[in-house]
Amino acid sequence: MAEDIKDTYLTVSQVLDSPALFKDKGSKFFAYVYPVENEEQVKEYVQVLRAEHHSARHYCYAWRMGKLDFSYRANDDGEPSATAGVPIYNQILSFGLTNVLVVVVRYFGGTLLGVSGLINAYKTAAQIALSEAVIEERVVEKDFTADFDYPQMSGVMKIMKDYDLRVRSQDFNVKCHLHFSVRLSQIEKIKTAFEELYTVKLLEY
Repeated sequence: MAEDIKDTYLTVSQVLDSPALFKDKGSKFFAYVYPVENEEQVKEYVQVLRAEHHSARHYCYAWRMGKLDFSYRANDDGEPSATAGVPIYNQILSFGLTNVLVVVVRYFGGTLLGVSGLINAYKTAAQIALSEAVIEERVVEKDFTADFDYPQMSGVMKIMKDYDLRVRSQDFNVKCHLHFSVRLSQIEKIKTAFEELYTVKLLEY
């Protein structure tokens, strides 16, 4: 059923104003949260933090991207395997987020924390940061264009109003063109509605 299609996702809407801070045995863990759309943005944010915290020991991070199909990476940056990136990534999963990067910068305090201590520190720093982030739900949409003549204008606009569709652009000259977005769960209904307007050509992208 179209109504059962998952067409929303959770992400962070903006960069944190200031990092979250967790301390343990002299070590300081500064956690940053960023909305991201691609790996180039990840590289840029990490490079900025390396420059800003040039005397820090580790710059560990995890990211998750995608709206329906997901990709991810967890980076320990020199910490023992799976003690930093994975705990950070697990917090991203715990919050149900995507298109997000979490970086935890560590200043070593002189005392080794051990595997369990490191896992707890990176997990807690990421958890604090994500709990302070602004999280919002967004809709996954697909783009369509309707080509039609003026006599079909009222029928097309009625569909747009009835389903509260978002118009991206329009061109009403000799031939009418309407570019709009449809959330995934509504696509079949929209196609059916347009099929009743026989002379309207509907293209999907």
